[in-house]
Parts: sequence; structure tokens; C-alpha cells
Amino acid sequence: IIPIAAGKTVFVGLAVPLVALFRKLLPHFLDDCTYILRSVVFGIRLTKYKRTQPFYSVVDCFLDAAGKHPRKTFLLFEGREYSYSDVDRQSNKVARALQAAAGLREGDTVALFLANEPSFVWTWLGLAKLGCPAALLNFNIRSKSLLHCFSCCGAKVIVTSAELQDAVAEVMPTLQEQGISVYLLSDARPVPGINALWGEISQASDEPLSRSLRANVHIRSTALYIYTSGTTGLPKAAVVTHERVWAASFIQGVCGVTSDDIFYINLPLYHSAGFLIGMVGAIERGMTIFLRKKFSASQFWDDCRKYNVTVMQYIGETLRYLCNTPKKDNEKNHTVRIAIGNGVRTDVWTEFLHRFGDIKVRELYAATEGNIGFINYTSRVGAVGRVNVVHRFFFPYTLIKFDIEKEEPVRNAEGLCTEAARGETGLLVGKVTKRSPFVGYARNQQQTEKKRLRDVLKKGDLYFNTGDLLRIDHDNFVYFQDRVGDTFRWKGENVATSEVADVLTMARCVLEANVYGVKVEGHEGRIGMAAVVLEDGEEFDCLDAYRQVVSYLPSYARPRFVRIQPCLEMTGTFKMKKVRLVEEGFDPAHIKDPLYFLDTEKKTYVPLTQETYRAVLSREIKL
Repeated sequence: IIPIAAGKTVFVGLAVPLVALFRKLLPHFLDDCTYILRSVVFGIRLTKYKRTQPFYSVVDCFLDAAGKHPRKTFLLFEGREYSYSDVDRQSNKVARALQAAAGLREGDTVALFLANEPSFVWTWLGLAKLGCPAALLNFNIRSKSLLHCFSCCGAKVIVTSAELQDAVAEVMPTLQEQGISVYLLSDARPVPGINALWGEISQASDEPLSRSLRANVHIRSTALYIYTSGTTGLPKAAVVTHERVWAASFIQGVCGVTSDDIFYINLPLYHSAGFLIGMVGAIERGMTIFLRKKFSASQFWDDCRKYNVTVMQYIGETLRYLCNTPKKDNEKNHTVRIAIGNGVRTDVWTEFLHRFGDIKVRELYAATEGNIGFINYTSRVGAVGRVNVVHRFFFPYTLIKFDIEKEEPVRNAEGLCTEAARGETGLLVGKVTKRSPFVGYARNQQQTEKKRLRDVLKKGDLYFNTGDLLRIDHDNFVYFQDRVGDTFRWKGENVATSEVADVLTMARCVLEANVYGVKVEGHEGRIGMAAVVLEDGEEFDCLDAYRQVVSYLPSYARPRFVRIQPCLEMTGTFKMKKVRLVEEGFDPAHIKDPLYFLDTEKKTYVPLTQETYRAVLSREIKL
């Protein structure tokens, strides 16, 4: 007995330091193994769905969930509960009403111009049951942008709500010329040209629809059009296939979310984050969603406590808003255990954990149309992901050296790109393969081709150009550094600089405009600024410029700062130079050019004084 006891003591004595040494040498081994295992499981499932006949879509997954637990709450919204069965039946009614009124058939695209509300969810489900792709329109866009987004997806039907019908009414003459039908999901009286659908919905049958209505839908069929502002021009409709829908839905599972969780969505459903990762991910998990019309920092934690929220979604801006709220004694009194999102700064991330407790922050890097993404499945603050052998095998990618001034990849004498060294910032590119395709943009072959990068590591290869600069450290963690080209991000939205420049030049006094994003201390992303050249003999017309940007641009895209220059600097290939302008920012103490600030209270541009500059930095003026 004594030798056995002694042996156990020796074993324990050796095991403890060995485990400690193992954790020191490979601190993320268990996290890596867990991630790999989950990824393999979901990869097998996706392969199975690809081969299943007839095709098993997310809608079929929802119908299975509604059959298994019909009374389970699917949606919580403004004090009301909607079960899986409720949403299923309502989607059947909407599908039948639209089918009868608009003559919808499999393959017809329908544009949804709706805010975050239950009708968005069951209208999309109804369309999916008919085999109709949905184009998810940003409810902030107006006029020219609205018409553009609608037309580039090829839809002939648009569905909207009472609160947004005035925006549709503004472009109604053009829609009528094009033979577009508009339907209102409300019992409110529609404006002329818009068709009320509420009566037809209420009278329609809620019986299940035949699966034969979507018999030709397969894994590579278009499921959605989600809009993204790329390097140039107006928003582009990224083609989202059913394969991509499934892949995005698995992100929750990879992050450890289960069917018992309650998922809080306050990001817009027209975004891939709210729609694909949030709502569709919840369907894949068979869980409950708490849906909010828009984010409220002051009510966020009260909502979480009231509805027992366990998983939240974020963009960097929303976490910063939460950290800026007044401190309370009960800040850690909640059930939230996982936060999934992207774009949070390291200091905000640290402050968020300090104030609100041990929440597993799962920072993501991805693009709606892209073929490569990362998940930070560890607790490393600041990273967007981690290099993983399995992940890289199935989705090949690399970082290549990028010339900031020329805004193009660095190439060697053979015309091939040069890989960035470990620890060096480089442009992320994802190899286009059958397993990781790049489908592109609807009706925009030119912009699709611009995102393709050829002859990267060898002649004839093809990569997707993310347009983002990343860095991989010596511990294999991936960090987002910056965005290149003519796009910047503000308030969680992508802003295409050429679109803003086009609007600015509509002002009578503006000859040319060079639009870019500048950093403001304490804020996520970059805020819009424009360097403009005036027409000969003209002064800057503050009021006219204000009217143009307010009339044609959503609030997040309006340039808050304007710099008047005698001429715009150009590169040798006649591209506008932005690097120096971005670095100089908007400090009137260091910039001799006249500066103006968009004053939302005075509803005009006003001269930017040192006092206004200090008020912006101290957050007395809210941006």
C-alpha cells in the first residue's frame, strides 16, 4: 500500500509542473483544438448539405425547428413574444399574399426596405419558401442611392413599411416608369403608387407551402443580395449564395453558442452581421432572439437582465457607447457570457471587460463578399483571429506587401507579389478556389474584376483582394491594421469616397472633391472629411454644400469637415493623393487652408475654429 501511495504522490508531483509547463509553452493548445474540432464538425455538415437531394436550406432548418418545438419563443420584440410556430404561420401568409398580388415565382428577386422588426423576419422567410432571393436595402439610403441599390439587384418588387414609405414616395415616379411594384406591410393608408398588402396578408391561409415552389434552389443559388460600399462608387450588391448563408450561420456554433442561449440583435438586419451571423445563426442553433429596432446604450443592460440575454452582438462603436455610459453598481449583474462582433479598439475591449465582467469577446474579421475570414476564439485582447493550420489548408490566404503611396501591391522583377514577413503589415488576399469562391457583385462585372488579384504567388493564380491591411505576430495572432483605397468605416457603416465626392461636386461652388476618412480620438473608425477645390471666383457656399450632402447622403456618410485647397495633389497615374491629408487631419492650428465643420444644429457648414476643434476632441460636440 505504501509504495502505491508514494507512487501516486510522485505522479501528482510530476504532473502538476508538467501541466504548468505545457500551458506555458502552448497556452492556446486547448482553444486551438476546440476550434478545429468545431470547424471540422460544421465543415462535414456543410458537405452533407451540398450533397443532399433535395437541397436542405436554412429555411428547411427553420421548418424542422418549428416542427420540433413549435411553442418555443423565436422572437422577442417590444414586449411581445413570437413562437417558432407563430413566425412560420405568418411567413406562410405573407408568402401567399405576395405570390397572389405580385405574381412571384421561384427566382424572382424582391427588395426589402424595412427596419428591424418581426415583419422583416417573416417576410424574408416567406420569400425563401417561394424560392425568391431577397435584396436587403439599407433603410438609411435615399434618392439616388435608393434607386441604384434597387435597380442593381434586378428586382421588380419592393416591400416596405409605413415609417419608410415617404422615402419610397420620393422616387416613386422613377419606380413607376420602370414598372416596379411597391407593397406596404401595414394597415396604414399608403401614399399614391404604393399598394397596401395588409388586407391580403390577414386573409391569406397560414397552411404550409409546397416545397415544390423552391424545387430548383441549390447550394450555389443566390439567396440574398447584401450591399457593401467598396473602393469606388455607389453601394454594390454582393451576391450571397446559400452556401455562404450556411457558412455564416455556423459562426455562432464555432463561438460556443447553444440552443439554450438567448441572442440579442440590435444591429440592422440589412447587414450581414445582424442578418447572417445573428438571425440566421439563431435559426441554425434553434434558439431565441431578442430583436431591437436600434441600439440603445442606456437601455442595453436592462434589456439583457429583463430577457435573460446570454449572447450579444456588437460593432466597435456600440461597445464604446456602453463604456461611455455612467457607471452603476449592478453593471456585472447580467447573464451575458459571449459577445460576437468586429471593429472594437483594444482600449475599449479592455474597459468593457473591466466594467461588465468576464464576457468571452469573439472578435471577427470578414467581408460580406469575401472568401476569407477569421475568428478570435481565444481571450487575446485586440486580435481578430489566429493562424490555424486546418483553417489555412481549407481557405488559403496570405499577406502581401503593399505600397501605401501607389495604393497597389509590391511586385518583384517577375511580376509576382511579395509576401509580408511575420510581424509585418500586409494586404490580406484570399485564394479563389472551389471551396472558397468569390462570386462578386450583381450586374457589376467591372467592380467584381477590381477585387480579383492575379499572378500573386505564381503566374495564373487568382486571389480575392480584401482591401484590408493586417498583421500576424510571432504568436500567430492576426490583427487588423487599416483599410486601403477609397473606403473608410464610420458608425459601423462603409463609406465610398467617390459617392460622397460626386455629391459634393453637385454644390455650385465646388469644382473637385477629394474625400477621405480621418481619425478622431475616442471614436471608432474614421469620420468623413473632404478637400475641395472651388470654381474660379467662387467662395465656399456653406448652405448649398450642406443641402447637397443632407439630401443625398445618409448621416454617417456626410463629410463633417471640409478643407478648401487651391488644387488637389495627384499621383503619376492621376489618382488623388490622400495619405498626407489623412495624416494632417483637421486641426486648424496646423492647417493653413480654410476649414469648415458641418454643424447639425445650425444646419450648415461653419468655419472650423480652435474652440470647435477642442469641443470635438472633448466630446462636447457629438459626432
